[in-house]
Amino acid sequence: MKRLIVVVLILLTVAAAAYFFNQYWIHRYDALIARQAEVYRLDPELVWSVIYEETYFRPWMLGKDGEIGLMQITPAVGREWAAETGLPDLSKQMAQDPERWLLDPERNIQVGSWYLEKIREQYLDIEEPQARMIAGYNAGPSRAAEWNKVAEGEKPLSREEFINRIDIASTRAYVTSILARYDKLKRRDRVQRVIKTAASPSPLPSTSSQPNP
Repeated sequence: MKRLIVVVLILLTVAAAAYFFNQYWIHRYDALIARQAEVYRLDPELVWSVIYEETYFRPWMLGKDGEIGLMQITPAVGREWAAETGLPDLSKQMAQDPERWLLDPERNIQVGSWYLEKIREQYLDIEEPQARMIAGYNAGPSRAAEWNKVAEGEKPLSREEFINRIDIASTRAYVTSILARYDKLKRRDRVQRVIKTAASPSPLPSTSSQPNP
């Protein structure tokens, strides 16, 4: 019996350690994500969900097609971002050694957030552009724009209709997976707000006497 208790305690300790390490792992870049998301007017939870899908927060990752770092930025996107900064030295450095620059977590998140914002600019008339943004991030903005096309005078596609238009299976799976994770985070946030509101004490009625007219 004692041996069984010891085994159970060891298993519980290992499980708790694994849980807390995983929480540290997936949230250790939250401050960087929040900072860059604010700069580029993005929801940090969307950026977080993209990183989760792309690399599970492994900043050293290199993709088979040359993608680099946390958000799997291509050198072409890195050069485009550097050129838009208007700083010739930065453009030169990014052209010469993109891997060195894009393996830096903060720089990588900065460029990835910039690219997401750039894609979003095509969908300012869409109430929920996240599916288009994610599809463009994965398959390229021109493909996302093609999937989003509707005849003149027709209403914009719903999120589900847009996803059904994606004819690249890997991109459809990518978009669906990120949106599922993003939606889960938003539901959690709504529940936490409700709990917080319910737990907040109601203001006491004022007891101050009113002056006589």
